[in-house]
Amino acid sequence: MRGRSVLAMLALVAAFVLFGAAPASAGEHTFIEVTPNPAQAGSRVDIRASCDKSNNRQATATSDAFNGPVFLRPDNGFLTGHTTVPGSTKPGDYRVDLRCDNNKTASTTLTVLNMSQPTKGPATGGGGTAVGRTGSYLLIGGVVAVSLAIGFGFFGNRRTGNGA
Repeated sequence: MRGRSVLAMLALVAAFVLFGAAPASAGEHTFIEVTPNPAQAGSRVDIRASCDKSNNRQATATSDAFNGPVFLRPDNGFLTGHTTVPGSTKPGDYRVDLRCDNNKTASTTLTVLNMSQPTKGPATGGGGTAVGRTGSYLLIGGVVAVSLAIGFGFFGNRRTGNGA
């Protein structure tokens, strides 16, 4: 008797999993997402959205992180678009709002980073990448040192060869 109740319970759970929790298709709910997130100020972001069953019509995404509205167009069952976050955008969290033609709305949050980017690498080492003429001076100094060593070696060898 106990085995039958366990089997009945398993059958109910299996029925719920198979029939009750069917996943929604891409076009049956409203959402908006921004990638990458977080995004560096000055970088391009991609926007993907869904307007319930109206993904065959244009929608609009707006945010204080963008320069004006971004028009999202139908693309493989979703609405897509892209924009560049202006380099002057201050770091922080910005709300991104979706407005659909069927009056459905959704929102998400975009985190903007504004890390300073160096314009050139640091002047390290003494090779050809060093700033200024340091590399040239080192090359000339090396040639002079090698020449002196050869010269002293030659004259020192001649002197010991004369029996002195």
